[in-house]
Amino acid sequence: MKFRLLVIDDEKNIRQGLAESLEEDGYDVVCAQDGDEGWNLFSNGDIDLVITDLKMPGLSGDELMRRILAQSPGFPVIILTGHGSVESAVTAMRTGAWDFLTKPVDLDHLSLKVKRALDNRELFFQHRRAKEELDKQKQFKSIIGNSRNMREVFDTINKAAPTKASILITGESGVGKELVANAIHELSPRKNMPLIKVHCAALSSALLESELFGHEKGAFTGAVSRRKGRFELASGGTLFLDEIGEIDQNIQIKLLRVLQERKFERVGGEQSVEVDVRIVVATNKDLKAEIEKGNFREDLYFRLNVVNIHVPPLRERKDDIPVLASVFIKEFSMENGKKIEGINEKARSQLYAYEWPGNIRELRNCIESAVVMCQSNIITVDDFPPPLRSITDEGWINIRLGASMEECEKIIIQDTLSHFKGNKTKTADALGIGRKTLLRKLADYNLAGSDDE
Repeated sequence: MKFRLLVIDDEKNIRQGLAESLEEDGYDVVCAQDGDEGWNLFSNGDIDLVITDLKMPGLSGDELMRRILAQSPGFPVIILTGHGSVESAVTAMRTGAWDFLTKPVDLDHLSLKVKRALDNRELFFQHRRAKEELDKQKQFKSIIGNSRNMREVFDTINKAAPTKASILITGESGVGKELVANAIHELSPRKNMPLIKVHCAALSSALLESELFGHEKGAFTGAVSRRKGRFELASGGTLFLDEIGEIDQNIQIKLLRVLQERKFERVGGEQSVEVDVRIVVATNKDLKAEIEKGNFREDLYFRLNVVNIHVPPLRERKDDIPVLASVFIKEFSMENGKKIEGINEKARSQLYAYEWPGNIRELRNCIESAVVMCQSNIITVDDFPPPLRSITDEGWINIRLGASMEECEKIIIQDTLSHFKGNKTKTADALGIGRKTLLRKLADYNLAGSDDE
């Protein structure tokens, strides 16, 4: 990587001499004759380090440094100063300058300081990137999964969270839509402001309107005083509306106005209330189908669906079942004072074979039940609730992590052959290979099958 340096000095001979010396050290160098030109080059160019004179007409080196550090905290700035201004240079270092040099500049000394500053810069940004990545991982700590589907969800969250865009989270009941909303808020610039949640399906239309927009004293029977709604309480932060598909047309119209104009009136009131709220909504309904039925406004749908995050059902991300089960086992073992070490192979097969209509919520309940019922340190099929005990694991093949390709092939052929009760023709068709190829592999692995019917 070739670093690009910006040299700023109102004396032409000095800046040209510094540039030539730094270019000999292998750097790209651009020059500016004053602070204003330097600021423009810094703002528009890909600059890695700034060397600036302290005293210049117009924008001084000290003022320039403050601007740079306000925009890019930790950015390396080296100050040049005359002997009579050393005190000012020391003050500049206290406010963020990397180092200073007195004129006339010792070029060898400059070369050393530049190298150290750039090395420090790289360490600084590596540390910051690592911290940002760690912060992101912390926000996802409650969303468990490493399947391809979930990596796509995480990627969309990371891209959308820092923006102001409204987000529609879709997915079946129990997939973890609320956890996604939490992550969006925590990864946004609003993370230090309120995250207010409303479960729209839990309230009647009249109650929901008051809950969202608040009411004035005397607006209805029982309204003995003014009450702020969730929009006002969430101002500056995020409002999460769960089960948005359940709200009626009247609430939809008011919600659409808030999204368009950022203002509303409390129930029974005439004064407009302005709010700055980021809207995140979730539903397990097909809103396009609800639009066709006349149950949901199309214009509201497009306002809400600026970014869509679809959380896949558990049956489409079965690769995540082992880690989910492990986390739940640890949680419920501690809660119940048990020392459960894991799940045996047969029980693990049952977890894969089941379709999980209740998604992660159902898996969590299943593991909790198994931990409670388990009388040893390993969960077995007998510890599962009846729905899991009653299914068969046909159609699934279990291969241990780290098995060789030869071992994998043998297990796949053996289990497929067993599934088709030894029928070689059906086995070959299922595996997508010729019957002769299958016979040869059966001989290689010392496996046998019945005669084909």
